[in-house]
Amino acid sequence: MDQKQMILLPYQIICFYACVLILTLATAQTTTNSTTTTITKGINITKRGCRKQCGNVTVPYPFGIGKGSGCAINAGFEIKCNISSDGSQKPLIGTLEVYNISDTEVRISNSIAWRCYNSNGAVRNEYLDYTRLGNSTYPYSFSALNRFIVIGCDDNALITRPNFEYNCSTSCNLSRDVTEGECMGKGCYQVQIPKGLKYFVPIISSTRNHTDVWYFNQCGYAFLGEADRFYFRGVQDLSDMTFYKRTMASVPIVLHWAIGNLTCIEARKSNDYACRENSECVDSDTGLGGYRCSCNKGYEGNPYLSPGCQDIDECADPNTNSCEKNCTNTPGSYICSCPDRYTGDGKKDGRGCVAPYSEFPWIKFSIGAGVGFISIVVVITWLYFSIKKRKLIRVREKFFQQNGGLLLKHRISTNEGGLKATKIFTAEELKKATNNYANDRILGRGGNGIVYRGVLRDNSIVAIKRSRFVDESQIDQFINEVLILTQVNHRNVVRLFGCCLEAEVPLLVYEYVSEGTLYEHIHNQRGADWLSWQNRLRIAAEIATTLAYLHSFASMPIIHRDVKSANILLDDVYTSKVADFGASRLIPLDQTHLATLVLGTSGYLDPEYFRTSQLTEKSDVYSFGVVLAELLTGLKPVSKDRNGEDKNLADYFVMCMNKNTLFQILDRRILREGSLEQLQKMAELVKNCLRVHGEDRPTMKEVAIEIEGMRKLTGIPWSNQNEQEENDQNELSDLYTVPINSYGNIPNSDSSRIMHPTYSPS
Repeated sequence: MDQKQMILLPYQIICFYACVLILTLATAQTTTNSTTTTITKGINITKRGCRKQCGNVTVPYPFGIGKGSGCAINAGFEIKCNISSDGSQKPLIGTLEVYNISDTEVRISNSIAWRCYNSNGAVRNEYLDYTRLGNSTYPYSFSALNRFIVIGCDDNALITRPNFEYNCSTSCNLSRDVTEGECMGKGCYQVQIPKGLKYFVPIISSTRNHTDVWYFNQCGYAFLGEADRFYFRGVQDLSDMTFYKRTMASVPIVLHWAIGNLTCIEARKSNDYACRENSECVDSDTGLGGYRCSCNKGYEGNPYLSPGCQDIDECADPNTNSCEKNCTNTPGSYICSCPDRYTGDGKKDGRGCVAPYSEFPWIKFSIGAGVGFISIVVVITWLYFSIKKRKLIRVREKFFQQNGGLLLKHRISTNEGGLKATKIFTAEELKKATNNYANDRILGRGGNGIVYRGVLRDNSIVAIKRSRFVDESQIDQFINEVLILTQVNHRNVVRLFGCCLEAEVPLLVYEYVSEGTLYEHIHNQRGADWLSWQNRLRIAAEIATTLAYLHSFASMPIIHRDVKSANILLDDVYTSKVADFGASRLIPLDQTHLATLVLGTSGYLDPEYFRTSQLTEKSDVYSFGVVLAELLTGLKPVSKDRNGEDKNLADYFVMCMNKNTLFQILDRRILREGSLEQLQKMAELVKNCLRVHGEDRPTMKEVAIEIEGMRKLTGIPWSNQNEQEENDQNELSDLYTVPINSYGNIPNSDSSRIMHPTYSPS
């Protein structure tokens, strides 16, 4: 018995149809599904003087605990009892832990081969091995109750031994292709192994190294395991990085065991025939020879030890006999009879026992009355639920119209089918997903509604936006958000999965973005570890590119109208996603602005839009400038000054630039990590975005290009420059040695050269 670890070359062969054929042929084989255990129920379980248990596992003869102890029938049946430092005991066959020993099978610990990839297709780590159940003298072979199972969306797995090969593939392009509980090639495939298998080598390879499915499936797995103990949980298994640990703990390998390699006829003629009294010999059906002993019907116990199998008293337990009245135990069986003057065979499944003089048929009367009563209850219940269902349908139709269902249909008909991919959820489905909209499921609150964390029936996690109340303006914003999100296909825009109109208030179902809002990471210290200067530049570039896409590249330009750090979400790798399009507007291609009711958030609202009610794409530019100022300073868009009055970050930022004191309000980490040239350009860009007149502001496309240019700049951080020059500079200076004028330029003078700021770590 040995188990070794090997590194094997990928084997790129795809034979899906071959595997289907193998599975069809293999299922035709006769398998022994018996898990009956009588070997541990006898008077004698082990040989005299031998241990009966190792840990919680009973080790019956012909097995025995201890090498060379004489407690087993031969060396192949010896079980090692390993004792750990904490005193716990673990039975082992070789290096494999034993979980259970029955009359025909042994269940042992599993071993899973796996290979994981990076997003670029490189192998991150892997574990491949082969398993051998000893030579031909050992009593074990892999049971046909096992299946060879492959898990993954881009994986090929090969199981080999000297006389055969099984090669199977899995494939799925999208997570929705995978179905929970199905193991026929889409994310999961399994094939039955032949009987008599004592050795196998699993080999894993991939066609495209998971590059197309990496976002939901990074690893492929191959293993042998008991079919009835494994259940495929769909996408959850594909994305669970602890899948192999969980499977090893819950899915054992089943071994078939037999004594020697002789048939029953040959063994009866030998001197070491193992079967004792009241038992019979059963040939092994693995094709490897050998036999087992089984107690005769009506007997139980260990057939390998004297006095052999013992008679079962079926009459002692009413559940083990079919007698209606009297039961008499006999060797290996029992007899049913009726009391005096009764007629019949005394069996429950026969004629039973009939009394000599039956009067009123109380039993039949009781059964009839019971059936009649149950029928009445069923009819009343059916009527009640039918009426309740009709009432519920009418209420949902009312909510559908109230929540803008007719308006949505009209907008869809004039939108050329833009909502074909949007799923319509039921009210009950979303109510269950949010645990009846429990407070502990709330992710955030906004001006247009509350966002909850929900878990759908397929265990996928989503964000569910529920409007606060229902009125005509809210319905228009709800329908507006559905229409806008169905036209947007961008990796940095939160994806809309569907909506629900039959609830009391309308609901939207989005993808779940796990790491909260940019606002929380800037102002609540959640981003203290990862929010470096380079990451702030990356996030700014992602948001700018997304807004430029909405303004310029969508089928019809979209103005977000509520750009703020609280509407920018971060996923598990801190990629930004723009959210909350409830206030957004579509701009026809032949128009440059819209006259609308002023909507937005204090501190981010464009003053020109507030004054004129003329909504343009430059309104988003102003709001984005405030977000950039937050990233640079770590200050909130509106805060209290020393006198308790509101202080606007946009005005404060521009004032500090004009006074040449900007570096005093910049985030200290940015001063440590950002170069002088980057910070100069970013500060000037923020000021340009915050200009009072929209026509003086850059477009979002120009802003995106400018930020991408900053990301490519390299230089010495301010703090290092400051250390080099602190002996030459005694007075505090900022980005420039003279004040910047209102247009962000430096006046022409001999003293206008760029200076490094002084900085002391806080």
